[in-house]
Formats: sequence, C-alpha cells, structure tokens
Amino acid sequence: MQKLDVADIIKATNGQLICGEPDFVISGITIDSRKAERNMLFVAISGENNDGHDYIGSAFENGADAIITHRDIPKREGKNIIRVKDTRTALGDIARFYKEKYNLPTVAVTGSVGKTTTKDMISSVLTMKYNTVKTQGNFNNDIGLPLTVFRLEHKHEAVVLEMGMSHFGEIHYLASIAKPDIAVITNIGMSHIENLGSRENIYRSKMQICDFFDEKGVLIVNGDDEFLRRKQPNINTITCGIENKDCDFVATNIQNLGIDGTKFDVVVDGKPHTVTVKTAGVHNIYNALASIAVGRQMGVDTEDIIDGIKEFQLTGMRMEIEHYGGVTVINDCYNSAPDSIKAALSVLSDIKAERKIAVLGDVLEMGDFAEKALYDIGEKMPKTDILVTVGDIAYHIARGAKNAEIGETVSFGEVSEAIEFLENTVKEGDAVLVKASRGMHFERITEALEDMR
Repeated sequence: MQKLDVADIIKATNGQLICGEPDFVISGITIDSRKAERNMLFVAISGENNDGHDYIGSAFENGADAIITHRDIPKREGKNIIRVKDTRTALGDIARFYKEKYNLPTVAVTGSVGKTTTKDMISSVLTMKYNTVKTQGNFNNDIGLPLTVFRLEHKHEAVVLEMGMSHFGEIHYLASIAKPDIAVITNIGMSHIENLGSRENIYRSKMQICDFFDEKGVLIVNGDDEFLRRKQPNINTITCGIENKDCDFVATNIQNLGIDGTKFDVVVDGKPHTVTVKTAGVHNIYNALASIAVGRQMGVDTEDIIDGIKEFQLTGMRMEIEHYGGVTVINDCYNSAPDSIKAALSVLSDIKAERKIAVLGDVLEMGDFAEKALYDIGEKMPKTDILVTVGDIAYHIARGAKNAEIGETVSFGEVSEAIEFLENTVKEGDAVLVKASRGMHFERITEALEDMR
C-alpha cells in the first residue's frame, strides 16, 4: 500500500480526529486486529458475527497506531483515533479516495456464475504484459473490494476486481469505488434471486457495473445470454459467444478434452487462432473469450493472450480435479447455482470412470424459486450411477431425477450422513462430483474422500 496520512483519512471519510496528529503516516490498513502492526490503521467493522470495536484494545496492543471507530472510545496517548458515522462506509470511502489518488487501468468482473474463474483468467492474460493486482479468492463485497484496492502500489499497472452482490444497489456502490474502464458480465442466472425477485432485476443490478463509465468505457458480455445480448444504448459493448455467430468473438471447432479441458478456434483481428483451456468444462470457453476481449482492449499481443489462458490457475475448490488413490474427485464446492450445477454435471459426464457419483447439496438464497429450478436439473440430469443429495433444498434434484438415467438415488439431511455413506460406497475407479453452496461446508466431504485413499 502507498502511504496515506491521517489528514487523508479524515478527508476521505469526513471523520473527526479525536486524538492524534494529522500528519501521522499510515502504511497499511486492516480490519483484523491480529494483523494490526506499527503505522497501521485498524478499521473496526461491525459484522453479523463479530464487532471490530470489541477488538480495538487488541489492535492497539498488537501495534496499530490509528483506529477508525463509530463509537465513543477513550483517547489514547500517542495514538490516532478517528470517529466516523459508520466504519463500513468509511472503509469504502478510503478505498475510493485511494483508488483515485493511485489510479490505473481497471477491469471489473461480475455475473451470476463464473466471475471468479473469469477474473483469474483475465488476470493471467494481463500479467503477460502488465504488473497486475487481482481480487484474492472471492473478496468481492463492500469489504473485500476495498481491501484489494489497498494492495495497489506504484509498481502496479493494472487491476482486476471481482464484484459480487446479493441485493440491488451493491454493484453500483462497488463500481463507485472501482470506476472500471472495462466491465465484464459473465451471465444472468438465478443466484440471489430470492432477494431480487426476478432475472430481469438481476440483469438490472449487474448492469450497474457501468454506472461510472466515462466515454471510453467498454462492456464485455456473454452474447449467448438472453439478457446480455440486448443492445446497450450509449455503451461500447463487445459480445462473446458460441451459439450466437453474430458475436464479436465466436468460439468454433470446439474440442472437449474431458478433464484435460477444451480447445477451440477464434478469429482475433481478422486472423484465426487455436486456444487451449486446461480447465475442464465447455462453459470455461466463455471465460476464455471474455479474457481474449479484455486482453485485446488492453493491447496484449494475441499469442500472449493464448499463453495466459493456457497458464491460468483456478481459485481453490472451483472445479478442482484431484486424484485420491484410484478415485477422481471434482471439487467444486465453493459455491453453487443452477447453471453451475449443470456445468459441473456436464464435466462429470465427460470423465471416464467405472462409476459416476454426483454429491449435490443445497443452493442457498433462491427462496421459492429453488424447488422448480432444482427439480428441472434432476429431470435433465445426464446418466449417473449414484446421485447423493444433502439438505432439504437439494432433495428437489432427487425428486426430479426419478425418471432420469440414475442407477441409485439417496438423500440425507446432514453432511455427516453423506460422508458415512460415501465411505462405505466409493471405490477405486469412481469419479465423484462434490457440489454445493459454500454454507453447506462440503469441503468436509472432499477431505473425507482424500482420507479414504
């Protein structure tokens, strides 16, 4: 992080200096009191489970020289205390100030599914030419995005920021901090539809990523998506697709290589090129096309773009394919949505194995839309030897799968029950897909499968 002084913090947050020196220099910002060190600013965030104000004393003890609070706390000799209306808002205000002070080319990525993989792939492409900072993991909310911004240094030349949302207005807020030059929307699915009410509302929410575009702003979208293929008035839009041949970048001659990924051809600047994606799943071609579009907008040589796509690494627990003894495990349990379940089942279908086992858990934040969406997934499930569902919501997949080509279907209420079943069922030669929303803690299942080898 580049240095800020206390006066900068006060200016950014419209805060009040309770005690301390305006010219005191801040060299780092944290919301974790355990990571507070000398010359650092600790922002006391009030969260659902913890309140950072309870750890102000610990932050001081660990060395923090400055604190932001929205509560009254005693003055402390030799320390800087800044009072604001709301510390969470203040964190964003500082990030907005910092981003404007150290501005650099910015790519923002959002979408119902695939945004983390797309962000990682775009970063891999841009790294071929630029010193690039990207969102770590899925630090994509009003806390995670500011913390990513604070990692920017003078040496950096580009930043790729992921933006997540669960309610209307959240993308607008994140875009007000990031002010992206290029925005990517992967698709419009059903994630968080419980809060937003319809895919149309999700579309409108995602489009807020463009709210702070200047006249040079570029939007890159999935041209096969029924919402995103709409013409965007007054926005320079680039489309990517497989089915829609009118897109600006179109994948053709697709080769599905199973767990080894995919190959496809694409025309870039009037010349045909072959692209290899080493991550399983045809759906990752959309991510690659978006990365090509971003790369060309940023002036990356086409051959370097192709190398960047080939070399990119997935964030953990996203379509990771592991081999535990003689068992192939598809670990895709970081998050879940109807579209990503379909994509994961397609990958399982492509794998060569003696038996194929799908372990599917609840999809959260879908409300009344969950039953039909998951039932439909079950109805159209590809041939699977064993279907295991965990949770009341995932049970609708099992209901829908009654007439599908499923050898055996079992349903459980708890993860521990599924683990016990798998320990007695999985054998060498099997391929096992593990997929659920993060709140289901399905990493316990993958850990148990690893212990079985």
